[in-house]
Amino acid sequence: MASDPSSEAPAPAPRPAWQRFILKFFAWTFGLAFALVLAGVTVAGVALAVAYPNLPDISELADYRPKLPLRVFSADGQLLGEFGEERRNLTPIAEIPAVMKNAVLAIEDARFYSHSGVDYKGLMRAGIANLGRAKSQGASTITMQVARNVYLSSEKTFTRKLYEVLLTFKLEHLLTKDQILEIYMNQIFLGNRAYGFAAACETYFGKPLKDITIAEAAMLAGLPKAPSAFNPVTNPSRARSRQLYIIERMEENGFITAEEADAAKKQELRVRTGLQTSAVRAEYIAETVRQLVFSQYGDEAYTRGLNVYTTVKANEQEAAYKALRKGIMDYEKRQIYRGPERFVDLPSDPKELDDAIDDALAEHPDNGDVMAAVVLEVNPKKIVAVRGNGDRFEIVGAGLEAARSGLSEKAQPKIKIRRGAIIRVMKTPKDTWEITQIPEVEGAFVALDPRDGSIHAMVGGFDFNKNKFNHVTQAWRQPGSGFKPFIYSAALEKGFSPSTIVNDSPLFFDAGVTGGQPWEPKNYDGKFEGPMPLHTALAKSKNMVSIRVLQAVGTQNAQDWVTRFGFDADKHPPYLTMALGAGSVTPMQMALGYAVFANGGYRINPWLITRITDQKGKPLVESQPPLLNESVRAIDARNAFVMDRLLQEVARSGTAARSQRDLKRPDLYGKTGTTNDSIDTWFNGFHPTLVAIVWMGYDQPRSLGDRETGGGLSLPVWINFMETALKGVPVMEPAAPEGLVNVGGEWFYEEYARGNGVASLGLNGGDAPARAPAPGGSSGEQAPGLPGDRAMQNSGGMPPVAPAPADERRSILDLFRN
Repeated sequence: MASDPSSEAPAPAPRPAWQRFILKFFAWTFGLAFALVLAGVTVAGVALAVAYPNLPDISELADYRPKLPLRVFSADGQLLGEFGEERRNLTPIAEIPAVMKNAVLAIEDARFYSHSGVDYKGLMRAGIANLGRAKSQGASTITMQVARNVYLSSEKTFTRKLYEVLLTFKLEHLLTKDQILEIYMNQIFLGNRAYGFAAACETYFGKPLKDITIAEAAMLAGLPKAPSAFNPVTNPSRARSRQLYIIERMEENGFITAEEADAAKKQELRVRTGLQTSAVRAEYIAETVRQLVFSQYGDEAYTRGLNVYTTVKANEQEAAYKALRKGIMDYEKRQIYRGPERFVDLPSDPKELDDAIDDALAEHPDNGDVMAAVVLEVNPKKIVAVRGNGDRFEIVGAGLEAARSGLSEKAQPKIKIRRGAIIRVMKTPKDTWEITQIPEVEGAFVALDPRDGSIHAMVGGFDFNKNKFNHVTQAWRQPGSGFKPFIYSAALEKGFSPSTIVNDSPLFFDAGVTGGQPWEPKNYDGKFEGPMPLHTALAKSKNMVSIRVLQAVGTQNAQDWVTRFGFDADKHPPYLTMALGAGSVTPMQMALGYAVFANGGYRINPWLITRITDQKGKPLVESQPPLLNESVRAIDARNAFVMDRLLQEVARSGTAARSQRDLKRPDLYGKTGTTNDSIDTWFNGFHPTLVAIVWMGYDQPRSLGDRETGGGLSLPVWINFMETALKGVPVMEPAAPEGLVNVGGEWFYEEYARGNGVASLGLNGGDAPARAPAPGGSSGEQAPGLPGDRAMQNSGGMPPVAPAPADERRSILDLFRN
């Protein structure tokens, strides 16, 4: 039966072309996307299969041990210096203040504790933010940064990024969030060789991380992105801008309140501009320790995190640094003005001016309190200048005195102060400014305990960064009159006493005596005062008396004697000029020599390192100084006591009388020293618990000035130091040892008090010593044991004393000698 065509369903109408196009487009797009996803999964799978086994072993991060520097501490735990390519102070996460952690999280990874290593929300946000931007916005999490900083390079390639993501997942699987954050907070580079926020806090603010404020934390948190661009020292304006942004982020994330944010924005930060690594200026101490530790540990000294504890007293070290610098700068004020350090052309455009000033001062960093500045305006009555931190100030009145010659219309071009001149300035005690200059003169200061040799303070020069030569241990200089006490000490063993009368009258030695040029020595003041007691002669530092005493003792005997104090015989030839300190010593040798007088006659060696520990505080080396005993005796106790009386008179009424007048205590002893033409000036002084030596002079020896002396130049430095060092220390005056008798207020060796000592020298037209009269006797005979006595000459002329033995601290003594 045939079908009825009219009963079949009508064929569907063809779709419109535009519908067919849309369907095909979505079909192709879906298929392509599926293919891409499939390909991506395949590639990722292959990558995982290939890359994951090749990822570095990160199990060691569970016991994170980064490179840690060598750190040097004072006896009371103050940081004195650190050495190593990376300044780092490893700080457990529990000891990092919450404010520091919050500042970092606010700017680097606010969702750190909620994501699994890769912040997908952050990626999407960064992707949207980057649309249409010339500069991209990053989305690296803290975990990703740890992976990159510890194990990977900074190159921007697909492979490196893949490894970074894979490492991120591996780190999140192996470590806790706190462990990851701890590594980040200690590992990240923050500029100025500082790694980690604890080191950065010390570097930029000079304080421990536990004391950081919100404003300071926000400033440091801005450094990881670009340590140079946001450095508060070199780029304070950009650092400040980023700091404010981070404070706002901390508020937005609920880490701080609005009130805390406002207060933080208003806080004025004190950023350290110097290069020192500690608040206590002890660069020469730290360098000495570095040399000693490196000699034992080699290159590991800079990476093992060794902590070296010294005998240095932080308050005394800081007092020594300030006292020496003040003494040098006070001297510098009396010198002619040498002119600005450099001249630069300053643009008139204010926008370009700041950059020009920054560039100009980059090569002229501040030298402690002697700061660099660029002159903007100048006239004979006022200088307007600007410092590297942007502060503008005026110098007027007395502040201009040191540079009057540079303000004159007739000034030579090289010294004339004009716009663009780079000058040096200082703050005065009255909080005004004064112009100055970097000194050319140098100085040295060392203080140690004479009872054990422990070094309390050492400053090897005006500025370590300017001159690393340690004048305390390396500078061989003439001691001048400061060497006379050692000659007098030798004389005591020959029968001299404080009351021996010696003639201060002219002396002349012709070429036949000297073997060279005729010599006619003079006293410093050019005056001769005739007969006087030995104690008065030393107090007045009479050269003629010292020469006569040395003649009587014998130059060879004296040379042998001074070696007992630690001086080198070959540095003190046996000539009469030794009486005037014409040999060579270092300030450290002078300290050890005077320590023999201070401690009752014992030879000591310098002692600096008390212990060395590892990064966790485990002791590696511990040392103690040897006790003073007869095996290290250098001179008889009686000799030391009598010399103390002589040196006490110098400090009471002689060339160092200012010391007792200013410090107002009787237990001070010392001797000034000034060489010919005032080339070297010294003060060598002590208290029974502390010896301190001050030297000043030019590295290339030249006169300091006709009126410059040890009493005027070096003694004030010593007094300024002792004001701090002896604060709270009780008065101590040693008791007389056995074998001494007091006659008429003067102390005598018992055997010389009965008429066997030297009564006078150089009287009645001759230089032969006269024996002191015995009761009922007469004087005039030559005293036994003097140059006319052949037996004493042949035996060396001095009583036997046991030499000081070498000990386990010989290495430091050798370092000081060399």
